[in-house]
Amino acid sequence: MRLLFLGDIVGRSGREAVLKGLPRWREELRLDAVVVNAENASHGFGLSPQIARDLLEGGVDAITLGNHTWDRRDLIGQIDQFPQVVRPANYPAGTPGQGGCVVEVSRGRKILVVNVMGRVFMDALDDPFRAVENILSQHRLGVSVHAIVLDVHAETTSEKMGFGHLFDGRVSLVVGTHTHIPTADHRILPNGTAYQTDAGMCGDYDSVIGMEKNNAVRRLLKKVPTERFQPAMGTASVCGLMVETDDKTGLAVKVCPFRQGGELSAYMPDF
Repeated sequence: MRLLFLGDIVGRSGREAVLKGLPRWREELRLDAVVVNAENASHGFGLSPQIARDLLEGGVDAITLGNHTWDRRDLIGQIDQFPQVVRPANYPAGTPGQGGCVVEVSRGRKILVVNVMGRVFMDALDDPFRAVENILSQHRLGVSVHAIVLDVHAETTSEKMGFGHLFDGRVSLVVGTHTHIPTADHRILPNGTAYQTDAGMCGDYDSVIGMEKNNAVRRLLKKVPTERFQPAMGTASVCGLMVETDDKTGLAVKVCPFRQGGELSAYMPDF
C-alpha cells in the first residue's frame, strides 16, 4: 500500500497547493491513501467545517489535528459529523470528536489513523502513550487493519522519537507534526515502522513557520503584542513523506520525503 502523509497545512496558500496537486499525485504515484494534518488550515488557526469538507472531497482520506483543534469554535459542535477527522486522542474523556478513525481505501483495505498531542512544553493533557495503547488494543496491524498511521503532534524531538521506538513494529508510520520544519531523519526503524521526527508544513516557507515574517520578527524583537499573526501568502511548498507498506504485515518497506514547489526544491520520490 502506498501512503502519503502531508505536514501541517497553513492557511490558504497551503490549502490551495494541496488541493491543486492531489489529483496528479494520486495518479502519478499510485497512492492508496492520503492523510494530512490540517490544524492550521483555516487562516492559520484551526480547521473550519467547510475546509474539512473541501479537503475530504478533494482527495484526502483522513485529517489529523493538534493544539489548535478548537481555535475554530464552529468545529466543536460539528466535529462528530466528520468521522475522518481526528483530534488528539489524549484530550480528556468527554471531549467532542475522536482520537482515531478507520478509513477504507482502495480494494477494501483499511487504515487506522491516530492523533496524539505531546505534553512537553504544551498543554498538560492526558498521557499520550497510554492513549495510543488504548486505541491499539482494539486493532491489530496486518489483521484487523492493513496500515496504521500515528501523527504525534509535539514540540520536542525527544518525545516524538520516544513514540517511534515504543511503537516500532506495531504501526506502519510514526510521524511528527507541529514544528512545521521538515527533519532529515526519515528511516525505517528496526522492527519495521517508518519514522520521521517532523513532516514539515504545507505553506509559504518565506515566513516564520508559515506566518507573515515581518510581524513575527517584530514580536520576537519587541516582546509586545502586535497585530494578529497572518499566514504568509506566497507560493506554498508541500512537505510530507511517502510510505510503502507490505500488504500482509502492514509494516513499512520504503519511506521517502515528499516536497513540492515553493521555496524548497521540488522533489518527486522515486517510488
